[in-house]
Amino acid sequence: MLNGPIPPHVDPRKLADRNVTLNCETPLNELTRFCDPLAETEGTVRAKFVFERGERNLVVMRSELDVEVKMVCQRCLELVALPIHSECHYAVVKEGANTQSLPKGYDVLELGEAPLELLELVEDELLLALPIVPAHDPKDCQQPAGLEEPDSSEDEVTRSNPFSVLAQLKRDPKV
Repeated sequence: MLNGPIPPHVDPRKLADRNVTLNCETPLNELTRFCDPLAETEGTVRAKFVFERGERNLVVMRSELDVEVKMVCQRCLELVALPIHSECHYAVVKEGANTQSLPKGYDVLELGEAPLELLELVEDELLLALPIVPAHDPKDCQQPAGLEEPDSSEDEVTRSNPFSVLAQLKRDPKV
């Protein structure tokens, strides 16, 4: 088990041969692409990577990522702290290999001879885990000050339901 910052590059094949588990922490502000949609960049990304050989001697990597981020709530426009958790299971294969026979439940990670860009992979997975519309829990969210719900106006035209005619036909036994 190795502790420390998330390494930028790893060779999953060598780590799987030794059944290595990495427990890592990295400052949030080092993940620049991930920080773009965030309101604040303070915090720490906690990561756990397990490398092992699976069935048919397949190189398998499991990742668990946790971080708390602050974004702007799209309901009240205040900051909201959101816990982000991501778990992934990867099957590491050579570039161009046939992936049809891989066991179910794995994301395919094609690698050539170059090492795996682990920090980029972490950043990609965290970006995918972000909510599309960040918001507080509805019971905790307050409406922005000065925003009033519009009252229904007497000037509005009351529209009849176009299907009300069908309801009348259904009730009339002569039709």
